[in-house]
Amino acid sequence: MISVPERVGVLVVPLGTPAAPTSTAVRAFLAEMLADPCVVDLQPLLWQPLLRLLVLPWRAGRIAARYRRIWTEAGSPLLVHSQAQAAGLQARLGEGFRVVLGMRYGQPGLRCAMERLRLEGLERVVVLPMFPQYSSSSTGSVYVAAGRAASERSGRLPPAIRRRAPVLRFVPPYYDEALYIGALRAVIATAQTGWPHAPEHWVFTFHGLPRRYTEEGDPYEKQCAVTAANLAAALGLRDGQWSLSYQSRFGRRAWSAPSTETVLTRLAQAGTKRVAVVCPGFTADCLETLDEIGRTGAAIFARAGGAELAMVPCLNDHPAWLEAMAAIVRRESSGWPPTPSGP
Repeated sequence: MISVPERVGVLVVPLGTPAAPTSTAVRAFLAEMLADPCVVDLQPLLWQPLLRLLVLPWRAGRIAARYRRIWTEAGSPLLVHSQAQAAGLQARLGEGFRVVLGMRYGQPGLRCAMERLRLEGLERVVVLPMFPQYSSSSTGSVYVAAGRAASERSGRLPPAIRRRAPVLRFVPPYYDEALYIGALRAVIATAQTGWPHAPEHWVFTFHGLPRRYTEEGDPYEKQCAVTAANLAAALGLRDGQWSLSYQSRFGRRAWSAPSTETVLTRLAQAGTKRVAVVCPGFTADCLETLDEIGRTGAAIFARAGGAELAMVPCLNDHPAWLEAMAAIVRRESSGWPPTPSGP
């Protein structure tokens, strides 16, 4: 019997994006995301009426207006960068791998991406969540959705179990991965070449979580703190030269603190004129980085007395990050034995 190498599927999974910067498209996107019990774990009989009757009608139009500010001729920035990441990863991994993009919410969806791999006969799949820090509402949701996509037939109500499912390996959280920290440092170095002045202070901002999730054991905030400390060390920053903050609060519940808005305001009021802002938890530029930080955050800093907010781009398709992604996938896919073939 001859043993032959088997191609490995690689599923790159970012959060996702609306199909268009319209209220209708944004509403559909939010409905899918906020109906995920990993994201909002309220009792469905209570949450669904609130979501449909209050949250979506109130938020869809406002968020669509924000998307229109960042939308490009090529489409959503997150989708454009994610496609470039998948293509760059494929080029580095070569013919032994098949890389596909499958967003957790929106299109191209995770289920469709898994089906593409199945139709190509790939039975070993590495799932790469594009979330460096683990949270039950992001990475955890990918775990659940990828398992369902691999084991259920689509288009069936109720979904039917697939009699042959691929073997899945999930890339673990890489919040303290040297390759990831090194890629962040490389992106920052590239950005700094275009800055007219050196920043007086650095702000590392991450997407926030409801405080209750952390109290119930979600490790996200601890991992964000490790990432921030490791990145500060890589940049040679001392205590007092950098701050950790959280953004994107939703609802009235207590969230991760301190807020990025509060940190930027306090820095400006204390006399800091120039800050650099890095978003290490976002691997591709999106609404939360380009608009929330690049536009709103800069305005908040200026109103409080600041002069210059330098926004560092996300990892996107920077060569250092593509090389890091490839190295991580090769490591996580190693050890699979060749497949027996023939007599």
